Amino acid sequence: MPVRRLSSLEQAEELCWLDPDDPRLAGRIAAVWRLACKLAPRRYPPGVYRHRSIEEADRQAEAWEASGDRRTS
Repeated sequence: MPVRRLSSLEQAEELCWLDPDDPRLAGRIAAVWRLACKLAPRRYPPGVYRHRSIEEADRQAEAWEASGDRRTS
């Protein structure tokens, strides 16, 4: 990636933003999602969980934390 000298913050912002119809946009969005998954993985197994009370949901969340389950898919 080339190094560019910018004279203002507005110039930097113009370089970062893409138009909605830009073909590079989908790739950049995918890259942001991959980075987010690496930096902050889900802390619960995938699926839908029903609980009868907040306390029951809290117990399930504590069990996931205790087991160290860090699956992301």
